[in-house]
Amino acid sequence: MKPILKLVLFITLAFSWASTAFEYQEGKQYTVVAEKKTNKPELREYFSFYCPACRGFEAYLGDFEALLPTGTSLEKTHVDFMGHTSKEIQFMMAKALIVAQKAGIDKKFSQALFKYLQTDRAKIENEDDLRNVFVLSGGDGDMFDKSINNFSVVTQAKRNQKIQNALSAKRALKSVPTFVVNGKYLINSKALDKNNFMEDYKNLVKYLLTK
Repeated sequence: MKPILKLVLFITLAFSWASTAFEYQEGKQYTVVAEKKTNKPELREYFSFYCPACRGFEAYLGDFEALLPTGTSLEKTHVDFMGHTSKEIQFMMAKALIVAQKAGIDKKFSQALFKYLQTDRAKIENEDDLRNVFVLSGGDGDMFDKSINNFSVVTQAKRNQKIQNALSAKRALKSVPTFVVNGKYLINSKALDKNNFMEDYKNLVKYLLTK
């Protein structure tokens, strides 16, 4: 490539990046909710199986995963502040999702549980109900029994709950779905371009992953 073309390309890319960075402002499209980032880069969704908007967002999670740099993971935390049932049941769902992730059936399990609660209008009242959904999603019932109250599963669920509570105490996490980049940058979806919402969302995620 000729030097002049390299210069033109560099200026074009630099201008494009500067324009994107200028569009996104702290306190507007995103909020800083922690001093330090997570040890490993991540995009985390705070959601609930009782939330219709969260169910709708499931169709776009593959697009988010596709734009994540190598080594960056898409994580999901099930919240416990929805009014549809008790905190204990919601925490039970958080544990069940972790078990499903370990079994490699989390996407099928999520689809099945969304349908169970929102389409079938059925109720989750105990671990046996979650076990049935887990098995119907292709999971092994014995694994579920051994894992649902396993120390590592409970510890992970409690750690996620502690972070959720801290964000809620700051009045940063007030609704779902909410996405947080690297544990530090919470996306304010209401400030995004309503005419190009998902593309704006993905561009903001890419921008925050580089901060």
